Amino acid sequence: MRISGAESQVMEALWRCGPLTPDGVVAEVGEAHDWAPGTVKTLVTRLLRKGAIAGSREAGGYLYRPLITRDDYVQSESQGLVDRLFGGEVAPLVAHFAQHQALTAKDVQLLKDLIAEIEDDG
Repeated sequence: MRISGAESQVMEALWRCGPLTPDGVVAEVGEAHDWAPGTVKTLVTRLLRKGAIAGSREAGGYLYRPLITRDDYVQSESQGLVDRLFGGEVAPLVAHFAQHQALTAKDVQLLKDLIAEIEDDG
């Protein structure tokens, strides 16, 4: 399932705040991005059609909730990026960032710790 950048803002609000009313989604997303309520409603409709969120009438009104977890979304998007840009290999991705981004000492230590953890588990 492909979720656009704008749609991901709606998803982030639902993951962060839990079930939201239509007005709650507009308040969380629309105001932060200066989007009209109609724009937010269009994004919600797209996500409903994709099966990424569900809406239901409850005692407190109509509520939207995510049907996919943030972890599953991040995993899918990350794998898609690695597949598209780096032939499915993680090492070239890390090398790219190491060459083109200023890694802090903390970043380097976190990478070393991760490698050590992977080696211990392997």
